[in-house]
Amino acid sequence: MAKIRFFDTTLRDGEQTPGVSLNQGDKIAIAKALDELGVGMIEAGFARTSEGDFASVKAVADLGLKAETCSLARCTKEDIDAAIKSGVDWVHIFIGTSPLHRDYKLQMSKEQVMEKAVESIEYCVGRGTKVHFSPEDACRTEYDYLEEICRAAQGAGAEIINIPDTVGIMIPERMHRLISDLRRALKVPIAVHCHNDFGLAVANTVEAVKAGATIPHTTINGLGERAGNADMEQTVMILERLEGIPTDINIKRLYATSKLVERLTGVRVMPNFPIVGDNAFAHESGIHVHGVLKKSATYEAFEPEIVGAHRRLVLGKHIGAHGVAAKLKEMGLEASEDQAKDITKKVKDLGDKHKKVTEEDLMALAQDVIGKLPEKECIVELVGLEIRDKLGEKPHAKVRLKVKGQIKEAQADGVGPVDASLNAIKSAMSEYGKISLDEFHLDAITGGTDALADVTLKISDEKHNSMFSRGVHESVNMAAIYAFINGLNRLLKK
Repeated sequence: MAKIRFFDTTLRDGEQTPGVSLNQGDKIAIAKALDELGVGMIEAGFARTSEGDFASVKAVADLGLKAETCSLARCTKEDIDAAIKSGVDWVHIFIGTSPLHRDYKLQMSKEQVMEKAVESIEYCVGRGTKVHFSPEDACRTEYDYLEEICRAAQGAGAEIINIPDTVGIMIPERMHRLISDLRRALKVPIAVHCHNDFGLAVANTVEAVKAGATIPHTTINGLGERAGNADMEQTVMILERLEGIPTDINIKRLYATSKLVERLTGVRVMPNFPIVGDNAFAHESGIHVHGVLKKSATYEAFEPEIVGAHRRLVLGKHIGAHGVAAKLKEMGLEASEDQAKDITKKVKDLGDKHKKVTEEDLMALAQDVIGKLPEKECIVELVGLEIRDKLGEKPHAKVRLKVKGQIKEAQADGVGPVDASLNAIKSAMSEYGKISLDEFHLDAITGGTDALADVTLKISDEKHNSMFSRGVHESVNMAAIYAFINGLNRLLKK
């Protein structure tokens, strides 16, 4: 099979995505990225649409890219003249051929449609520009008439015939049969342009290629009218990896190109979108993470680096200790087996509370756990806490500590619940001397009302021994208490 040459229409059909409007600078940036990607032909836009679109199409055509450029045009001299004037290599001429388009949109007979198509192609070819012809809504056109108009377009000088599934109604078997029949009837290369109204654009495109089409139309991230077009990333990877059909695409550039288009169009890719979605190579389940760390192929069809992406270990209630340990190592933190289990438990507890645990959260949790004394070495342990904080009254806290195996209880007021809690702890520990809180620093790690609180403080005793300590918790008050008790343990041990 001949190497597949991709026709990318992100700048034309992709820009027709509701809410998307690309300026000239955006189009130039995307065109350059598509060229680096190895796209064979770039549909730069619809030159006749507006002065701005004409300028953008011309700007792309003037870049001197390796890829050939193309502009869409209806079967009118004005459209064709604008396309030619923009300096593109190809003019993509189209006209509706289905009964619906002939009767309702164009109000033309079969003969009139064919005459208009042939006349337009001959006019364009006569002016020295190559023609890429599309019988719009081909897949709802009577087959005999479709073949007839494609033969006529070929005879008029069209060098590529494109078969559009304009409203995405084909299924793979029918698409394969249609392209196979047209392949036998035509001598010029066949292109295919599939829409995704039933979620089959990629499948239909792949089947068309297997049947003999060599120029698939795609868009980056599947952008396009309504439900979009065949997605470039999925189409390329299915052809290359599953069907063994070579393409000219530099697949290592797929992820970067996807992210550029995502940023410039403002259309976010779904997290679970294949190949380039944020979750495409993300693993949370402990079983999956363990397997991937041993051998990536256990739960990945291919390594993310192949498309320029990277693997993510997601932190949630399904994560296992192996995944946490691997993530910590990636962040430059060394945790013992027991510490990794402790950190994993904290992550799972947060996940059970429907909290999202980010890498920043994990870093704080890990540093908190790693910075603590082992449980068997702890002198002070919190075993009970009651806080009363009523409007118009001073906050009041009652604590219960286990200190060297003995229960110590105390209560105290404060200017706030944190102050009251720490005052109560100091009171319960009074026989060990006066403990001072010298510094207190609070960070909300990731923002939002459910962010983890990260408290760092410095405490000292009467002998001027001092200690920095840290506590992390979804409650500011508990983060402060754990930081204080952690500091007490270290201070008393010292």
